[in-house]
Amino acid sequence: MKGIKILGVLIFLAVTVSAQETTKSLSLQEAIDYAIKNSYDAKAAENDIASAKKRVWETTTIGLPQIDAKVDYQNWIKQQVSLLPAAAFDNTSSVVETVEQYFGITPTSTPSTPEGFLPLTFGTKQNLNATITLRQLLFDGSYLVGLQSARTFLKISEQAKEKTEQGVREAVINAYGNVLIAEKSIDILENNKKILEKNLNETKKIFENGLNEEEDVEQLEITLGNIKSQLNNVKRMKAIAYQMLNITLGSSISTQLILTDSLDSLTERNINFSLISQSFNLNNHIDFKIAENDRESKRLLMRYEQSKALPTLSAFVNYGTTANSDSFSFFNSNQQWFNSSLLGVSLNVPIFSSFQRRSKTAQAKIALETADIRLEETKQKLNLQAEKAKSDYQLSIENYETAKRNVSLAERIENKQRIKFFEGISSSFELTQAQNQLYTQQQSYIQSMLDVIAKKAALETALNIKTK
Repeated sequence: MKGIKILGVLIFLAVTVSAQETTKSLSLQEAIDYAIKNSYDAKAAENDIASAKKRVWETTTIGLPQIDAKVDYQNWIKQQVSLLPAAAFDNTSSVVETVEQYFGITPTSTPSTPEGFLPLTFGTKQNLNATITLRQLLFDGSYLVGLQSARTFLKISEQAKEKTEQGVREAVINAYGNVLIAEKSIDILENNKKILEKNLNETKKIFENGLNEEEDVEQLEITLGNIKSQLNNVKRMKAIAYQMLNITLGSSISTQLILTDSLDSLTERNINFSLISQSFNLNNHIDFKIAENDRESKRLLMRYEQSKALPTLSAFVNYGTTANSDSFSFFNSNQQWFNSSLLGVSLNVPIFSSFQRRSKTAQAKIALETADIRLEETKQKLNLQAEKAKSDYQLSIENYETAKRNVSLAERIENKQRIKFFEGISSSFELTQAQNQLYTQQQSYIQSMLDVIAKKAALETALNIKTK
């Protein structure tokens, strides 16, 4: 019995831990911080930076010492035969003696006449050669430019990560807001449904007593049917909105999320009129920095093409040892090894390339001029973008205040029409109009709250403001 209790406790703890691992409770800022570290785009940007750092080192190593080792082993299964003209010697015996004296080998056969050829095999059946070589680049203009380009590429990758973080931040704000909109819409639609059901029941009773027309009942049934359809659709959209938020965060779509911020509180916190009057610093904007680095990369490309006309200088030194044997005796203590070493310097001077280098340099110069044009275009676009973002943000606040007032007015109008309807003063058509107007204003009000939050995020991005 005691063992069963312990097992039950362990199962309970395991279920609790599992639930905690698959459930996240997040405010909007916590969601942004989490996504910047864990979103798919953020992780890819981190990998791009890591790759760029390796590329810098790869380029750097070109100018550092390079050491290579090489071992060659050869075994003649059947040795190659060379033919030596016998006529070069006085007689056959002198040929044999000369070969034995100077070459230390005995001919495999003796030609019958001095006009023939003497077949010979040179060397041993097996050879082993080991070499180690040190190479050092002494001067190469393209290497120096390439090193600068690799560092610029790293800077571009780091700036791309910063740009990615801005995009992730805006994506999280919109995804988080869409979930809150779905939840807010469900609350409003549930309340509308409850009121309509009450109105419909009361209208049916009045109709049964013969005090109104059947059309009044049918009109309310149509409105209630539309509300139910909208409610079911919003519930489905809510589930999708949660999955989209999980994807934006970099989590599994099955992760259970608990959002601790409400749409109303976020809207109030994101109303900040001081942002509208804030000045725009172009030089600190990430898009401008990216455009500047693009121009720098084009300038370095031109320098690279120009550097190809410069000479290159490199040096090497190697050390090797060779052994020869008719059998595999290279590891015997009495095996004889012959050492060698070589030092060399190589100078390569480009002289004439049929104007190929000049053509490539001209192309790189044109690319640099285009980058200058794009840089100026970026300046103008960023200034316009900042002004437009300010205008959009101010408009979103104004729309929110208007929508807030309109909802209050629409609620009062709908309430008055409902009272008049049940008193027999107004028709069901007038009540339906008031209800539809209320529902439209409710949706506009919800959307205006998200617009305030999203437009503020867009303005902060346009002004390159980093917030926490």
